[in-house]
Amino acid sequence: MADITLISGSTLGSAEYVAEHLAEKLETAGYTTETLHGPALADLSLTGTWLVVSSTHGAGDLPDNLQPLYDELSAARPDLSALRYGAIGIGSSEYDTFCGAIEKFDTLLSDLGAHRTGEILKIDIQQHDIPEDPAEAWLGSWQKLL
Repeated sequence: MADITLISGSTLGSAEYVAEHLAEKLETAGYTTETLHGPALADLSLTGTWLVVSSTHGAGDLPDNLQPLYDELSAARPDLSALRYGAIGIGSSEYDTFCGAIEKFDTLLSDLGAHRTGEILKIDIQQHDIPEDPAEAWLGSWQKLL
């Protein structure tokens, strides 16, 4: 089992790239990782540590590859009290629903008993052409909280 499971939800690939980049950094720091792009609930351990990276599209919507997991979690309502997680959102601040997808996912995980480690990182693509850069900077602080 991986120390940290990275879960990405992406429409155009930016969240996948960020998750893969952070997995490399975590492995360099000595963690084992597993990176899953739009996994099913059956693919996941309900204990340990998740790092969820999601873009937002539409009116604050989850990407198509992450929506099924959100729906499964909402329907099954598993006890996630043994789970810690980090959350990274990618979006554009020119929209009212900036990083709305990660906020929805964060609320659901919290409602199911999971414990967020650290603050949600919200990456504004208007300010960061390369979202991996602010994610990597955030990761250093997040690791210290694990």
